[in-house]
Amino acid sequence: MKDFGLDIWADDNFVIHNDTVNINHASKPSLLQITQDIRNKGYKGPLLLRFPHLIEKQISTLFNTFEKAKQEFNYSGSFHAVFPLKVNQFPNFITSLMDVSSAYNYGLEAGSKAELIIAMTKTPLGAPITVNGFKDKEMISLCFIAVKMGHNLTITIEGLGELETIIQVNREFNTTASTPMTPKIGVRIRLHSSGIGIWAKSGGYSSKFGLTSTELLEAYEMLKKNNLLGHLWMIHFHIGSQMGEIAPLKKALREAGNIYAELKKRGADALGAINIGGGLAVEYSQHEGKTERNYSLQEFANDVVYLMQEIARSKGVDEPDIFTESGRYIAASHSVLIAPVLELFSQEYNEKGLRLKDTNPPLIEELHDLYKSISRKHAREYLHDALDHMESLLTLFDLGYIDLEDRSNTEILVNLIIKKSIALLKSEDTDELKKLQDRIQEKYLVNFSAFQSLPDFWGLAQQFPIMPLDRLDTKPSNPASIWDITCDSDGEIGFNRELPLYLHDIDVSKEEYFLAFFLTGAYQEVLGMKHNLFTHPTEAVIHFDTEGKYYVEHLIEAQNLMDVLDDLDYDTNIIDKTLKYRIEASTHITQEEKRELLGKLYLYLSENSYLKTIQAHNTNNTNKDNT
Repeated sequence: MKDFGLDIWADDNFVIHNDTVNINHASKPSLLQITQDIRNKGYKGPLLLRFPHLIEKQISTLFNTFEKAKQEFNYSGSFHAVFPLKVNQFPNFITSLMDVSSAYNYGLEAGSKAELIIAMTKTPLGAPITVNGFKDKEMISLCFIAVKMGHNLTITIEGLGELETIIQVNREFNTTASTPMTPKIGVRIRLHSSGIGIWAKSGGYSSKFGLTSTELLEAYEMLKKNNLLGHLWMIHFHIGSQMGEIAPLKKALREAGNIYAELKKRGADALGAINIGGGLAVEYSQHEGKTERNYSLQEFANDVVYLMQEIARSKGVDEPDIFTESGRYIAASHSVLIAPVLELFSQEYNEKGLRLKDTNPPLIEELHDLYKSISRKHAREYLHDALDHMESLLTLFDLGYIDLEDRSNTEILVNLIIKKSIALLKSEDTDELKKLQDRIQEKYLVNFSAFQSLPDFWGLAQQFPIMPLDRLDTKPSNPASIWDITCDSDGEIGFNRELPLYLHDIDVSKEEYFLAFFLTGAYQEVLGMKHNLFTHPTEAVIHFDTEGKYYVEHLIEAQNLMDVLDDLDYDTNIIDKTLKYRIEASTHITQEEKRELLGKLYLYLSENSYLKTIQAHNTNNTNKDNT
């Protein structure tokens, strides 16, 4: 894997300079430098770094690409976009998003009451707000309140029951109003077309949302009967997140475009927009030949504009405004999760670990000879002999003929022979060697929770680009499995021969080694779970000044232990009093010891659940030097 696939997934946002991965912007600082600056302020554990300039890049690229398509086809409709809050509602992200998007009249999409409150608060007046998802009377009423505030809001009908409620709320808000004001109305349609992959069920007749053709005609009559047809503004559809192929979208566009045209011809004169939903894919792959998206953004925009224009012209109706709700594309690249490696679990398999005796079992003596004398010429033969000897020795252990030291020596010697054999036979890309490489993979214990920070990996097997922050001038050689610090066996990113990750062989007792997980800005934070009560990592927003130098803002530390328990509705006052009482009531320790224990206890309660970097050997060496 060349350069950890930067040329595949990074979109020129990050570059390798000397031996570090750097931000390809302004002064091009290294992620390692930023990480160390924050850690020097006392923040340990995993860090989530946000880069607002990458949000702005995605928004400007999206708008500019559609503008280019409009000019190429001489398209008369406008382009609009909103960000779906379900993708990332965290304040540091939303604040940055709205700050950098002000020039584009960029808005927000809400799918719940709480999200609608965020949209009403954060969206500039005049920028679009779309409201999707199932709604009750109170949520619909909030939409009317937003319009009264001056917001440009479109409420999407997901079912005929919602339309009945909209009609009812409209009467309540506007019958006696001095200036009647009603939200724009959108209709989500249930297409025959569907997407592909994990989220294919978002489209098609069995999808969760949308009106069938029969329901759509009924909705049209209800709107007309209640004098709301003049507010029908938008047709909405969505065929799924992370659309890896363009063909399903083109089919859906033709279907939705014809529905739009039919409604226009029927008399829906105010209808003027098609919302194509989200789904614009992000390239997560860092391996050649394993890419997840078969189209470019320009192809995406060209297809949307061309097909909408073709249908409008053939049907003799106005070309619609085009809306997108692409959240993954906007948010994914803006954040990087950085976590320190705490331990390598297979480093005991080295010569220093051998406990050879003056007299060893014959098979262990043979293994030792094989290891010392192995060469390219005999590598395969010696490898097979070693594997055969191991099976025999483990059987002897089970039968009680050799002891635990002998078993340990067997494991170490066979592991060393496998490593030597793979190095000697590396030019032979055989299945046997690949299987053996799986067997000797290194386990890296990393200070993070996959359930909290990479839930899509755990739940959907979604891959994320991973690479170390430094040592990039040295080729990594260890086939790597990544273990998180939860006590759950699913908290592992195992070595995958089809998608291999190689990392460096390092001694964490002497040096720090950080891993970066990229494209984590979409869904991972909002879907992250407090498994084992590990919380959202410490986060920071990285800005650049006019001279190109970076500075850190809005540092939010991971929740401490008591805050986590408080979130779960534990009475932390009772917990605090109980802990204090049990120390003070202990009859086994002195008053001085009690004061010392209380001080330590409150210090620990003020910290988060993530582990401290393990550097015990280095600490011991330092102490010796000091003495």
